Parts: sequence; structure tokens; C-alpha cells
Amino acid sequence: MRRLAITLAAALGAVGGVMVTTAQAAPTAGHREQPPYPYASCLAAAKQHGESPSYAVWHCDQLVQKGWVLPPRT
Repeated sequence: MRRLAITLAAALGAVGGVMVTTAQAAPTAGHREQPPYPYASCLAAAKQHGESPSYAVWHCDQLVQKGWVLPPRT
């Protein structure tokens, strides 16, 4: 009987943990822009952080592949 009570308590704790995690994953209203961001903004941010031009292009291309940045217009 004691094992059943411990198992039940553990199961309820796991369900409660999932509900708390889900509640924390909700988006906040404080963000102005949502991904994907413009490619030009990515390059400007990279320049502001002191990245070289070639590294900034590589970095932004990686973010395009991940879906965080829109591809550049050609």
C-alpha cells in the first residue's frame, strides 16, 4: 500500500511539472519582432557585435538555415 502511495505521488508530481513547463513556454507580449528576422537586420547586428563581414555573412546564412532569419533578396 505504501508503494502505491509513493507511485501515485510521483505521478502527480510529474503531471504537475509538465503543466508548469507548458505554462512557462507561452510567448510574452513584450517582443516587438518575431522570427524570422530580416537578413539586413542580421548583418547589422553582426557588425554591431564586431564580427568581420565574411563571418557575419556565414553566421547569418547559418541562421537562415535554422529559420531564424529570412533569406536575402536576390
